[in-house]
Amino acid sequence: PTFFSVMSNRFSDIELREEEGIPTEEFLESCYAIVPVLDKLGPTVFAPVKMDFVGNIKKINQKFITDKEEFDTLQKIVLHEVNAGVAQVRNSATEALLWLKRGLKFLKGFLTEVKNGEKNIQTAL
Repeated sequence: PTFFSVMSNRFSDIELREEEGIPTEEFLESCYAIVPVLDKLGPTVFAPVKMDFVGNIKKINQKFITDKEEFDTLQKIVLHEVNAGVAQVRNSATEALLWLKRGLKFLKGFLTEVKNGEKNIQTAL
């Protein structure tokens, strides 16, 4: 077993809601489950990535907990902020989601490089 195979909350287990999109709570749980990977990769090298990652998760969660029923999907959060004219405001949940997506993509790219045999961390980064 690997860290990823025994994770309790995996992105691949999230069931998309056909008309509504990605369930917020399950998505956030999967994001939090990834955080220990950053510690394993290098608590010093990945400290800024971890801080950014956790900060963005918290911003989305803060929006979610204001009204869990209304914001039960990520799409509803984004649409709410777009309609309210705050989606592009610094520290909005929408901005946090954008940066979180970028962080996940970065982590995936890095892990792909390592999986493909890259031994030099700087090169993989």
